[in-house]
Amino acid sequence: MLVLGIESSCDETGVALYDTDAGLVAHHLHTQMAMHAEYGGVVPELASRDHIRRVVPLTEACLAEAGKSLTDLDAIAYTEGPGLGGALLVGASYANALAFGLGIPVISVHHLEGHLLSPLLAEPHPAFPFVALLVSGGHTQLMAVRGVGDYEVLGETLDDAAGEAFDKTAKLLGLPYPGGPLLSKLAEQGDPNRFTLPRPMLKSDNLEMSFSGLKTAVLTLVKQVQAESGELDDATRNDICRAFQEAIVDVLVQKSLKALKLTGMKQLVVAGGVGANKQLRAALDAAAAKRGFAVFYPPLALCTDNGAMIAYAGAQRLKFAREAGGFGVKPRWDLASLPKA
Repeated sequence: MLVLGIESSCDETGVALYDTDAGLVAHHLHTQMAMHAEYGGVVPELASRDHIRRVVPLTEACLAEAGKSLTDLDAIAYTEGPGLGGALLVGASYANALAFGLGIPVISVHHLEGHLLSPLLAEPHPAFPFVALLVSGGHTQLMAVRGVGDYEVLGETLDDAAGEAFDKTAKLLGLPYPGGPLLSKLAEQGDPNRFTLPRPMLKSDNLEMSFSGLKTAVLTLVKQVQAESGELDDATRNDICRAFQEAIVDVLVQKSLKALKLTGMKQLVVAGGVGANKQLRAALDAAAAKRGFAVFYPPLALCTDNGAMIAYAGAQRLKFAREAGGFGVKPRWDLASLPKA
């Protein structure tokens, strides 16, 4: 069956086609990064309007790339939540209207489930069960995944998520929006031995995490450096970026290892935007080689929000498809509430 996937939860419009026999056959993405950069962050109303402009051309581009037409579609999946209410409504409205016009089923997808299952689009890919480190936007969670919809939260952040900590720390350092990815690039040039920052909750006896205090530690360090030298030069900024990233990576790696030990599982899946971080991948790969477990990541192009993960998740939930008609969105939506596939 051929499933069209539509993602519009925040500031990226993603559309993709997934065939249950042939796999991912096309995907296109438009990011609003340049537009929101002028405001230093995502402006919800502008995001919604841009999704309206992009979703139809992106759908047409996917169909053209795959050599398909609308009448070849068997179902349409869309992100119902969580996310920005107005942005979600664009994808939901388009998906339901299109499905109604074509007389085909529509499937509402949880955004985080899309991320959680995205490594299954890679080769090689894991088999169930596995531990998942979900580091997407405002979410940082460790989960035991035993099947589609069979998710157990093992631990999560108590305050800022890892991605939020990256973005907020980047702003403290005067980096332009979106700061997180730029902070990671600058960290590659930094000296890992110059500064040391705290590893919050690293030695706690549970799998909870906390990154808000790490951001405060960076602010304190910046003020100290400025008091001593009067300015924050590029080299010092890069060194602080490296110290910050080292701290985040250490916590994520150690908590992931603890989750594997707790569950007895031998596979770790990393999903979400922070999963593209080079240092995190290198540290997890090294730990996997040393401790004898397997680690899996989505393709780099599918780490951030995209339509491919929504199309795939929708294809896994075809039995929950419904007739297009009345619909809503869920800006807040608990992943644990999903039914098992």
